Amino acid sequence: MSVEEQQNSPLHGLSAETMVTELVEFYGWDVLYAALRLKCFRMNPSIASCLTFLKKTEWAKFKVEDFYLYRFKRMPKMGEDQLELNPRERGFPIGMVPRDPLPLTVELVEELRAEAEENYKAMMAERRSGSRY
Repeated sequence: MSVEEQQNSPLHGLSAETMVTELVEFYGWDVLYAALRLKCFRMNPSIASCLTFLKKTEWAKFKVEDFYLYRFKRMPKMGEDQLELNPRERGFPIGMVPRDPLPLTVELVEELRAEAEENYKAMMAERRSGSRY
């Protein structure tokens, strides 16, 4: 990935502390827990404890960075060529700018999760029925 693409990423030069602080200020702990299901957002949450957890737990850090990119900054979803890259290595087209954050509530997160689960079940049922013929 070129330097220009890295600089175009909302994660370029962004510290974990700034990212978590922005997310907490905009969404609050309850919404972050509902959306990400990470205990650091639920059990005695603080910026410091979240940063400690994210430093030690790479998969959780990637989950938070994905949320920051695709829900908070509303960047376009990555192409298949970038699926294996961690969020900080993904590039975006030159000139692509973040949009306003997606407003979320705990209730909306639960609705979106239920909808995604139904879509997944429907897709799997379609695959099963299509593979029989």
